[in-house]
Amino acid sequence: MTDITGRTDEEQRTQRRAEHPAPISELLDAAAEAALPVLREVTDDQLGRRTPCAEYDVRSLINHLFQVVVAFQTLAGKKEVDFRYTPDRLAEFGARWPDRFAEESALLVGAWAAPGAEEGLTGGMNLPARTVGRMALLDLTVHAWDVSRAIGRPYTPAPGCVPELRELAAEMGPTARKMQVFGEPVAVPAGASEFDELLAATGRDPGWTG
Repeated sequence: MTDITGRTDEEQRTQRRAEHPAPISELLDAAAEAALPVLREVTDDQLGRRTPCAEYDVRSLINHLFQVVVAFQTLAGKKEVDFRYTPDRLAEFGARWPDRFAEESALLVGAWAAPGAEEGLTGGMNLPARTVGRMALLDLTVHAWDVSRAIGRPYTPAPGCVPELRELAAEMGPTARKMQVFGEPVAVPAGASEFDELLAATGRDPGWTG
């Protein structure tokens, strides 16, 4: 459907999000709440499994997610982060790693809820702070799906996050592919869900089964 100006429903929703964006902290909180049940299902014998994110097995992907939720706390405070080294948090925390991940996720949410966190520029590329916050949101959402597929568990993304992330993928896609963060877009059938379209935009096959 269109309104009197000829805008489609999707265009109207996009404008409403632009005019009244949800705080990044709220979106991160919702994404963490969706991701944690999947992460808590991971067993030690599944850590070596392949994931849809080809360069990572389950263990290295969870360590990467730890790096994201910790590093983006620092970025929310407009400080620099060195991403060249990924600590082995699973080895460090042992069986308590899911609880520690939940704790760090809560700290991430708090960092982005701080006054001024979404204002100005941050990160090594001096990107708008809100864009950087959405990058953390993308990792938390898409990598939770990666883990869920690897271990054969269901995952439902936080609904409010998907439209925001589709916009981010459209904006950042060319740069992300150039930096080999995204793969080439994958074709999806007509009528595919918004989340499948997001996965495909990052170079993932929504039907991946290992």
